[in-house]
Amino acid sequence: MNPEPHTLAADEVARGLGVRPEEGLAADEVIERQRRLGPNRLPEERQRPLWLRFVDQLRDFMILVLLAAAVVSGLVGDLVDTVVIAAIVLVNAGIGLWQQWRADRAMQLLRRMSAGQATVRRAGGMVSQVATDQLVPGDVVLIEAGNLVPADLRLHGVAQLRVDESALTGESVGVDKHPEPLAQAGLPLADRHNMAWKGTLVTQGRGVGLVVATGARTELGRIAGLLAAVPARLTPLQQRLAVFGKRLSLLVLAICAVVFGAGLLRGEPLLPMAMTAISLAVAAIPEALPAVVTVLLALGAARLVRMQALVRRLAAVETLGSVTVICSDKTGTLTANRMQVQRHAGGDALWPALALCNDAAPAAGGGWVGEPTETALLDACQGAGADVEALRRASPRRHEWPFDAVRKRMSTLHPGPTGSGWRLVVKGAPETVLPRCRPSPRRDEFEALAREWAAGGLRVLAVALHDGDAVPSRHGDDTAPSSQVDDAAPPLGGDDGALTSLAADEIERELDAVGVVALIDPPRRDAQAAVAECRSAGIRPVMITGDHPATALAIARQLGIADGDDHTVITGAELARLDDDAFAALCTQVSVYARMDPAQKIRIVKALQSRGEFVAMTGDGVNDSPALRQADIGVAMGASGTDVAREASSLVLLDDRFASIVGAVREGRRIYDNVRKFVRYVLTGNSGEIWLLFLAPLVGLPIPLLPIHILWVNLVTDGLPGLALVAEPADAGVMRRPPRPPRESLFAHGLWQHALMVGLLIGGLCLGLQAHTIATTPAAAQTMVFTLLTLAQMAHVLAIRSERESLFTQGLGSNLPLLGAVVLTVALQLAVVYVPWLRPLFHTVALDAAQLGLCFVLASVVFVVVELEKAWRRR
Repeated sequence: MNPEPHTLAADEVARGLGVRPEEGLAADEVIERQRRLGPNRLPEERQRPLWLRFVDQLRDFMILVLLAAAVVSGLVGDLVDTVVIAAIVLVNAGIGLWQQWRADRAMQLLRRMSAGQATVRRAGGMVSQVATDQLVPGDVVLIEAGNLVPADLRLHGVAQLRVDESALTGESVGVDKHPEPLAQAGLPLADRHNMAWKGTLVTQGRGVGLVVATGARTELGRIAGLLAAVPARLTPLQQRLAVFGKRLSLLVLAICAVVFGAGLLRGEPLLPMAMTAISLAVAAIPEALPAVVTVLLALGAARLVRMQALVRRLAAVETLGSVTVICSDKTGTLTANRMQVQRHAGGDALWPALALCNDAAPAAGGGWVGEPTETALLDACQGAGADVEALRRASPRRHEWPFDAVRKRMSTLHPGPTGSGWRLVVKGAPETVLPRCRPSPRRDEFEALAREWAAGGLRVLAVALHDGDAVPSRHGDDTAPSSQVDDAAPPLGGDDGALTSLAADEIERELDAVGVVALIDPPRRDAQAAVAECRSAGIRPVMITGDHPATALAIARQLGIADGDDHTVITGAELARLDDDAFAALCTQVSVYARMDPAQKIRIVKALQSRGEFVAMTGDGVNDSPALRQADIGVAMGASGTDVAREASSLVLLDDRFASIVGAVREGRRIYDNVRKFVRYVLTGNSGEIWLLFLAPLVGLPIPLLPIHILWVNLVTDGLPGLALVAEPADAGVMRRPPRPPRESLFAHGLWQHALMVGLLIGGLCLGLQAHTIATTPAAAQTMVFTLLTLAQMAHVLAIRSERESLFTQGLGSNLPLLGAVVLTVALQLAVVYVPWLRPLFHTVALDAAQLGLCFVLASVVFVVVELEKAWRRR
């Protein structure tokens, strides 16, 4: 827009954008602007061309050496080997590119799922939630504490709005906002106090503004376009595997040097021995292990999305299995978050007060949109015959003191009931509202009812009023968003503006008690089963709530978080009196925390961590973000949480259910188990090849395999069968074992010993077969060893589908992708043995039935030995 929006009155900006703020854009106009201006997204890094990404797969030093050796081999006359080796290397590169493409697709899906939501007014004034990338200039956006500003906004209504702009301007102090025009053009961004910038954080109050810029045209977009892409960080598991891979590579290179030297000493030709050593290095060095694990983690994260758990940081996938404590909010996570008014006292005066001191707004499809308690109160008002919209028009809001976790109440200011003076309406927790009321029998009655209802597990709110004669003038920066205020209403009369500048604690005094209302939020149907599954998995569920202690304990007992004899509940006030050492000693025995401030969550997390616990913490508000960052796994609410909480978290629940957290833990354990299975499988196969080629010269046998054989085995065994392990279902007892210690090595529980010993078994079987066939049918010796090596690895991958369960218990059909990959691999191996035109390429001979049968029998020995190992583990 020209001139700059901050220099114009809000109404002028609205006219320039062709929108009426009280109505918003029509649906067809939104579609037209989206088509013309594109999505509200920041500039993204350009993808590397496909051919360059393919070339990247060939840049490994060992691959280049192998290709060079293959070219030399062709120049000296062995053109067939050159062509076949080059083809296998290219197919390997193609598989690597496909793996990378799958990982990219999975990560793009995660990014799309993590796109934020914005509250907009469109189509005749209806308020709804839309994806932030669907915003267009002219949209009317409502923002409140906890939101990230979704686009550049020209504010035209605020209620004590304060924005943290440090992400954009570097200013560490929050900026108070107002809607008035600023005369000076070209002001620095930090001084444009009537603007809210994309990517900044609303820390206090509410506001409504007009979108004036989206995507790359926002101030943040201009900066983002100048920034170089930051490479993705490896997860701790990937880092450990990369270090392990480097160390193993040095060992493999040393072994290859021994194989090469031993071959030369035996009189083998130089070029074939060099090719053999290089091929062994290419096959045995696990240079792609971290990359393949990335694929497994990314695909697992994509699967978690289908379970309503969005992974924002890939490291969370591998650490989910280490969780020992889940600290969960009660409302909406353990309970249904569908509040209903169960009881009320106070008479007819209660309903107008609840209608006025309420932030819920009319929803586009009828009913109300807003916080569940607020919408439940308005439903009750309507049920009692109150006309909410008429009450709000007759007594428009002039100012508000928003709810906060310290005061535990909110207050709104309205014209007096006679048209003169003013009325303050206060709503909040009984223990914070009723003590501020003047003594009276009604107040005593309400206090008794509040205690009685809370003891029964109900959530209780108290309502109070105060009427006064001093009349505050209306201030531009005290206007609530127009979803709550009739912007056309005239300002209050008089010249006393002092009340609107008073702190909440100063004005919320000498109140008259109006009534109390009790609501219930029943436990979710699946929460009790999820809590029981937690306990069987060695995970302790902990409830943290702002509700009354009696309410919290009643719900905790219903869910099984607290036993019937457990009366231990710590309140926020009690926690404040405990020093860190005393609380650390107590925290492992407490499962229910009530009347907690969000800021106290971080103390709970730190205390549990000091006792060696691995903590998952849920949260949805701005004040929850420090605890979410401190927790080992921060879990934000996707349906009801703030943008800030989501940014601070590593996991976002798309449906806010506790059962989804438990499901994510179960899935995290499955993914980590499958990563271990993949590593076990690859290292064991590589170990078998190394043992075979290392020991053959030492026991007086010729080199058992040609370079083409080594590369082929690496291609067909490490490809589809290994990746198909990602589809392996969770072991039956995955949630009946204790959490994995977070510092436990990937190679714990005998993995590396298994890889060495079973690899030695595979190598020994191949050497024994080689010695036997050289003595009986020497022409078939190399082909039989080649075939046995492939079949043994297929037998091994079937046997390691579980570290404890027998394959006969699991059933072959429980992982059809793996079964299909094994069948395909065996078919490909048989093809290079029996298809006439392939035999010369791979230097094989056709085996008779007895010879092939012997290969299958020896391969089955590997399967039997691994099954016996698992039986020993089960005992």
